[in-house]
Formats: sequence, C-alpha cells, structure tokens
Amino acid sequence: MNRDEFDGKTDQVKGKAKQAWGDVTDNERLHGEGVADEAGGNVQEGFGKAKRKVGDAIEDVADRIKK
Repeated sequence: MNRDEFDGKTDQVKGKAKQAWGDVTDNERLHGEGVADEAGGNVQEGFGKAKRKVGDAIEDVADRIKK
C-alpha cells in the first residue's frame, strides 16, 4: 500500500464518520461533506492502486531485461 492508497482509505473513513454524525445530528451539510470526503478518498485510493500497478509492471519489465 502506498501513501495515496492510505490517504484515500483515511478520507473514506473520515467521510463515513461525517455522514453518520450528520445523520445522527440531522445536519445535512455535514452529511454532504462526508459524501464528498468519501468520494475523494475513493478517487485517491484508485489513483494509488493504479500508480502501484504501473510501478509493479515497470519492475517486471526491468527484471526481464536484466535476465
């Protein structure tokens, strides 16, 4: 797991917590912030996964070239 994936997961959890607290307190603005935080976390985690996969592919190619 790289930094983008970790930060994305953190934002997802933070977003879900905000949504839950917004529901409990009947605060629509806070709930909306939570939805946005969770969505941003999903995007950042996806970017991190893609970046890791590209890095892994480059390492595989480099290993094949060395042999």
